[in-house]
Amino acid sequence: MTIQNPVEWGISAVRQAAAIVGHASQAVYHPKEDLNALAPDVRHITANDLWASIVQGFADFRAYRTDVIFVSLVYPLIGIVLAQAAFGHDLVPLLFPLAAGFALIGPFAGIGLYELSRKREQGAPVSWSDALGAFRSPSWGAIAALGCMLMALYVAWLVAAETIYMVTLGPEPPVSVEAFARAALTTGAGWTMIGSGIAVGFLFAVVALAMGAIAFPLLLDRHVGVDTAIWTSVRCVLTNPWPMALWGMMVTAGLVLGSIPAFVGLIVVMPVLGHATWHLYRKLVPH
Repeated sequence: MTIQNPVEWGISAVRQAAAIVGHASQAVYHPKEDLNALAPDVRHITANDLWASIVQGFADFRAYRTDVIFVSLVYPLIGIVLAQAAFGHDLVPLLFPLAAGFALIGPFAGIGLYELSRKREQGAPVSWSDALGAFRSPSWGAIAALGCMLMALYVAWLVAAETIYMVTLGPEPPVSVEAFARAALTTGAGWTMIGSGIAVGFLFAVVALAMGAIAFPLLLDRHVGVDTAIWTSVRCVLTNPWPMALWGMMVTAGLVLGSIPAFVGLIVVMPVLGHATWHLYRKLVPH
């Protein structure tokens, strides 16, 4: 049992995207400029700011519900495709890691939603096609490069999850989903797998949060390099460790709840979280 197919797909996607952004190196890195001078200021926030961001995100969703739902149909479709790939290639143990990985690539997946919130903030008329405006951003090279990094992180998470399964319940694949669940919940090796998976997944989530919490909204809002965007995102986390940790838990909980009913809930969860992320960025980084 291996995860060759999804890993090969992920690696191929990363390579193709890297080739595309290879011509945009000036948008990615500023070798002659001081990173600290480029990085914007960062504010302190509280848990109240997180809730306010969610409320504002839901308001954006309500204002453009039809257009946003049309854009967001892709999220459950991706989840269903991943689930089918897991069942079709005897990768049942990776079904949960595949779904949990949405939290790692979620900041990039929400790029169109940030653009819709940005347009609404400006008072401009908004339709679903405006989500594609992110592709015309001056910082698109940096956005794509950072997306490649998160995709590589996602592939690394799948490899780590497969390795954990192999050394606990593996190497033979489970005969069914029921058999896998029984082994995971009723054996010592299964609980070791669960505990190890949670610990390793937490580390991946922390890295993804630090790298991409507000990096993508910043890249849409300002013409900066990916180095500046990541550094600013890291500073937001370091300046607000507890609020940002709570934000990470809120995002993860929302994605898990949205994934349970055959990923259909992501049609609502993803746009609300995406819009909320834009408003959180506005609270963290002054104009």
